[in-house]
Amino acid sequence: MEKILTKVPFIDQVLKGLGQIMLQENRFTGLLFLIGIFLGSIEGGIGAIVSTAVATLTATLLKYDKAEINAGLYGFSAALIGVALTFMFDSTFLLWFFLIIASALAAIIQHFFIKKNIPVFTFPFILLTWILVYFIHHFTTIGPANVSDVQPLLGADDLLTSTNGFGEVIFQGGPISGIIFFIAVFIGSPVAALYGLAASIFSAEIANLFGEPVDQIHMGLFGFNAVLTAIVFAGTKKIDGFWVLFSVFITVLVDVVLVKLNILAAFGGVLTFPFVVASWCTLLIKKYANRFLGV
Repeated sequence: MEKILTKVPFIDQVLKGLGQIMLQENRFTGLLFLIGIFLGSIEGGIGAIVSTAVATLTATLLKYDKAEINAGLYGFSAALIGVALTFMFDSTFLLWFFLIIASALAAIIQHFFIKKNIPVFTFPFILLTWILVYFIHHFTTIGPANVSDVQPLLGADDLLTSTNGFGEVIFQGGPISGIIFFIAVFIGSPVAALYGLAASIFSAEIANLFGEPVDQIHMGLFGFNAVLTAIVFAGTKKIDGFWVLFSVFITVLVDVVLVKLNILAAFGGVLTFPFVVASWCTLLIKKYANRFLGV
């Protein structure tokens, strides 16, 4: 595989772009993500490949920093767009046209924030998906995706609930994909994977306290944002555990409030917005805590 990636570095860039969905600069993580997506939906897998490739190619053609491209930093938001659109809508020529345009724009938006030194996380995916979902619903005849093509949820015990949180990060409701995604993150960073697992369980308990639907909790719909947040702040220091706990609580709180208000339904739902908001808030608080308290 090393020989192939040396001859065709574009493949490595795309795989790392997929891995960066959960902040892992690891080609094997990206490959496992792709396998898990294909298990859920063939169109979703194709969408992930096409969107990540388009974003990576856009960054290359616009001569963005080579190290950033090699790390996959321009592919992950586009990858989520590709999976999201194929998950929500029927596969038509117009949908794939939107997917390609949005993927290129995701790379451009990502570059803007990188140059401003602002941790944007998945915000380009959120912004573009909200715009596209609203536009498609109101100005096109593209119908919803065939739900029978989606991998079914086969179990709802506590163990599967925790891994389902990983699966729902990339719109996969099946337990097999969730387990594969957990293993994929563990390969890249065992600490991040275990913190993510704990966050998924913790978020499920918080959502249950707020009276959220049990079936949605078991599906991981209140866990995937928490998984991403935990991965961001995961580390080997004791204080890292505090920041993970703090950020995950904020994540679930934002998630529950937005779901109850139901103000984003017309735009495709909350997506990973709670993760981004909680991460921004925690980073800001952490910055001042380090400055004044030395925490």
